[in-house]
Amino acid sequence: MKVRTLKKDKVNIITLGCSKNMVDSEVLSGQLLANDIDVVHENTKRDHNIVVVNTCGFIDKAKEESINTILEQVELKKRGRLDKVYVTGCLSERYKNNLEEEIPEVDAFFGTMELPSILKQFEADYKTELVGERLLATPKHYAYLKISEGCNRTCTFCAIPLMRGKHISKPIDELVMEAEKLVRMGVKEVMLIAQELTYYGLDIYKKRMLSELLHRLADVKGLEWIRLHYAYPTKFPLEILDVMRERDNICNYLDIPLQHASDRMLDAMKRQIKQAEMDELIATIREKVPGICLRTTLIAGFPGETQEDINELKSFLDKHRFDRVGVFTYSHEENTGAYQFEDNVPQEEKERRAQEVMEHQQEISYELNQEKIGRVFKTIIDKKEAGRYIGRTEFDSVEVDNEVIITSEQRLKIGEFYNVRIEKAYDYDLEGVVVP
Repeated sequence: MKVRTLKKDKVNIITLGCSKNMVDSEVLSGQLLANDIDVVHENTKRDHNIVVVNTCGFIDKAKEESINTILEQVELKKRGRLDKVYVTGCLSERYKNNLEEEIPEVDAFFGTMELPSILKQFEADYKTELVGERLLATPKHYAYLKISEGCNRTCTFCAIPLMRGKHISKPIDELVMEAEKLVRMGVKEVMLIAQELTYYGLDIYKKRMLSELLHRLADVKGLEWIRLHYAYPTKFPLEILDVMRERDNICNYLDIPLQHASDRMLDAMKRQIKQAEMDELIATIREKVPGICLRTTLIAGFPGETQEDINELKSFLDKHRFDRVGVFTYSHEENTGAYQFEDNVPQEEKERRAQEVMEHQQEISYELNQEKIGRVFKTIIDKKEAGRYIGRTEFDSVEVDNEVIITSEQRLKIGEFYNVRIEKAYDYDLEGVVVP
């Protein structure tokens, strides 16, 4: 009589949405591995039998992508290619009841803060001692470091507090320990992420503590670059600028999402700041950290926005000449503050306005890049494609910013730093050669 051998489970985690989701997936992977369960990210070999889809529910396009991905995995399950499909993350947090009704083939849905419950599906234990233990989904030389969860803001366009809850800071000692573990894994660059970096510490230390955290992280040996993402402009803790200037391994880079420049729009979005205050903040940042790279994100097509508001936004870009700008079209999200407003800018017009702003910024970006020709920058090598190396300077974050394209006779190591002289510059990318 033949005895059927039981195949060991292999879990594939598919992550959609932002880098904060990616960190959640990495933490889940670390917990599964610690429980002796085979796990991979975005497996292309298709030799897994269980899938966890970590969804995004931020805006319409993200929701659509998440649902399509779930349906693809359910179809594989129907065809016998998968045994189980689990869904977690923001979409699942926000629409769990609807999803259970609409897609009953999914084995279980989980919210954003239900890691122990997911592990129970695998008869695995949540190991609290595994602080910072992650299976990286990024190349091994960089990682995201999530310093807090949730958000206390009431921006009218944003559904994040509905999905992620109130702001909860991670203790400094825990984050330092996590950074040290990442360095031992080969990480040289960490990108600090949160819904709002600048609120860090208020809940657990009763004061803003980002500057103290930066000092402690800058002391971690082997950590060559520390990069700041998502710094909210209102009540900005100016003391972090002194730390950025003093500590060599904190990149001269700040991602500060402003969302708009028209006071009318800023009020409607409940951003708690006026354009004049943003002008003053930007001037202070540039004065205290000379040569800093400023990145911002903007929204086009918010309810009630006019062409005059867009013109004002373009003038604001001319005035401040941001190094990096991303523009999103407004998405009308239920249960947000703006849902009460009429979504009165047609989608086609939203996209036209976003394109108008991006084309305006494109010229600024080209001019700023031209100024880099002939200069030498410390550059990290991220990958090799089509015989050329792709790297980044300290002024560029992963996937969202400029890349440096390097043709080199010598073999360059991925994840290592080289001095690169810029020889050509385009709208968004640079070309250069390695110099001694």
